[in-house]
Amino acid sequence: MRYLTLLSVLILLSACEKEPPRRNLQFAKTDLATASLVPLPNSIRSTGSGFPLDRYTIIQTAAQHPELERLAAAMAAKLEARTALQIPVNPTETTRPQSVVQLRLDASIEPDTPEAYELSIRSDSVLLSANSPVGCFRGLQTLYQLIPAASTDTLADHPIYVLPTGFIRDAPRFAYRGTMLDVSRHFFSVAEVKEYIDVLAYYKINHLHLHLSDDQGWRIEIKSWPKLAEVGGKTEVGGGDGGYYTQADYTELVAYAAERFITIVPEIDMPGHTNAASLAYPILNGNGKKIEPYTGTRVGFSTFNTRADTVYAFIDDVVREIAALTPGPYFHIGGDESHVTKKEDYLYFVDRVEKIVRGHGKRMIGWDEVANADLDASSVVQLWNSVENAQLGVRKGMQVLLSPAKRAYLDMQYDTNSVHGLNWAAYIPVDSGYIWDPNNYLPDAQVLGIEAPLWSETVANLDEVEYLAFPRLLGYAEIGWTAPERRNWLEYRRRLAAQGPVLKKMGVDFYPSARVPWVVVR
Repeated sequence: MRYLTLLSVLILLSACEKEPPRRNLQFAKTDLATASLVPLPNSIRSTGSGFPLDRYTIIQTAAQHPELERLAAAMAAKLEARTALQIPVNPTETTRPQSVVQLRLDASIEPDTPEAYELSIRSDSVLLSANSPVGCFRGLQTLYQLIPAASTDTLADHPIYVLPTGFIRDAPRFAYRGTMLDVSRHFFSVAEVKEYIDVLAYYKINHLHLHLSDDQGWRIEIKSWPKLAEVGGKTEVGGGDGGYYTQADYTELVAYAAERFITIVPEIDMPGHTNAASLAYPILNGNGKKIEPYTGTRVGFSTFNTRADTVYAFIDDVVREIAALTPGPYFHIGGDESHVTKKEDYLYFVDRVEKIVRGHGKRMIGWDEVANADLDASSVVQLWNSVENAQLGVRKGMQVLLSPAKRAYLDMQYDTNSVHGLNWAAYIPVDSGYIWDPNNYLPDAQVLGIEAPLWSETVANLDEVEYLAFPRLLGYAEIGWTAPERRNWLEYRRRLAAQGPVLKKMGVDFYPSARVPWVVVR
């Protein structure tokens, strides 16, 4: 019995040694209101203290909620990767923690939208509340951005990462905040697209539009028309090897994005931009010319035979197979720059294809030329060139997705010194990409959201994609999320500057614009 008592005392002393008191530790005053968050939350109130994140912190979720438990586990893994802290999730030990991060669902969160969240950071607890798991995920991205790059100097004998205390209430301006990646002009692997998705999620982008077909390449397996990938997938701009996603690859990308609450939007561009498809199946061709593999960058020379029933049987198969693999609500039919298609044939084609898309349970999106067809109000017109087309779509009851080329095309060069990109629409430096507002085009009620497209004529690998996308994509993320009255270029520039080390740590090869006073970590 004496030995048991002694053993108990030793265990107690050991526990005390592992858990030294830190309640009286004093942290330097912190200001949540000046934190370098992107996109900027819509309401921030600072309380000037600090929350210690360290080895005595735990993460708690509502009991037996699988999605919250998944988010909590992902959070713990992310914190370990960033800080080396091993923070337990819903621990069963009876030892009382000294600080808690709690994730919970609360139907009373306002506004009543899926992505809304509230973040309450006190000196001993963090409470993240949302009315859905996606709102919780968006709030976690804010929380991650508040974690300092290094531990705080204290008298403690272990690292402590101090977060500023206060309250954040937040929700997005638009439901659709996206970017497009052109995998047709140049092909990008599953691994590269996943890396891209990770960065998009961190800045609350929630749609990734994949441009899966064009003159230069067809990038997705269609089992009922196998030559599309086998033949049409072999080329790309400049004569590279091309490539394509098997349906298993595509499903993997869709699932990976969904875990990060990003919706994949597939695009099959038609009736123009179709040389690769017609190369695989010449019966589809409608321009009357011999089809050859194309690796250049000219546009507007190809078209489907818009009066052939075989073409619509083909489209029905393609839409059916891709729609079955895509849980998101959208299917993009392209519709741009179909210069050799007669107008009456173009309008007839878009009318028929829209019905096919709706027949497979999807909401059609098309570039702004499609607004001239007789479309259902459920379809979406994507403004890239013609405001008049967008306004025509609005008069037909359609919503508009804003991607004005002169403001939002990520493949446009920053300036005359840019290594990659084009400039046919404009040079778009970082500030020019930020200081515009959707209301310059249409009222919010008519806008589904914004999307920043990145065409890949001049970029052949992920580093080159990142050069054009970042840091401009952070600005588009903020335009889509933050209320316009809270946005200001000079204030945003300060917050953007602090994202430089973050982007570097994520391995993003961004363009270090001289218009931003980048934070340098020595």
